[in-house]
Amino acid sequence: MPCVAHGIEGVRALPIGEVLGQSDLYEITQEAVDKFADATGDYQWIHVDAERAKDGPFGGTIAHGYLTLSLVPRLLPEILEITGFALVVNYGCERVRFPSPVPVGGKVRATAVLDEVSEVRGGLQLSITMTITVEGAAKPACVVTFLTRQLV
Repeated sequence: MPCVAHGIEGVRALPIGEVLGQSDLYEITQEAVDKFADATGDYQWIHVDAERAKDGPFGGTIAHGYLTLSLVPRLLPEILEITGFALVVNYGCERVRFPSPVPVGGKVRATAVLDEVSEVRGGLQLSITMTITVEGAAKPACVVTFLTRQLV
C-alpha cells in the first residue's frame, strides 16, 4: 500500500529523510532487456547475447543500467501516491549510480526517501532518492536522486 499525499499540504506533511516505503518485486526478463536494446540501439553483448554472456564477467546477460533507471516511474507509484495536482513532470536527476549489475531473471525492488520539498512556479518540486536493489544482492543496483514537479 503506497504512502498517500493529497495536494500541497499533504506533500508538505510527508516525512523528510525517512523511507516512505518499498515497491513490490519486479522481475527483469530477457524480453524487457531486448526491447530496451531495440529502443536505445544499445546491443552490447552483455545485454543481448545469452550464449556469449555465459562466459562473460557476470555469468549471463544483465539489464542495461538505464533500463534499471527507467523503472523509477514504474516502481515509485507503488511507494508514493500523490493526488490533487493537475500535472506531474519528471524534471531530472541530480545523481545516478549503478553499483552492481541486474542479472536477467533477477527481481528488483525500490525504496524511496523524500529528501526535500521546495516551491517552484506553479507547484512543488520533490527531490527523492530511490534505491533499486536486486533480491539477494549485497549492493544496490541503482541509486538515483531525481526531481519531480507536482503542478497545480
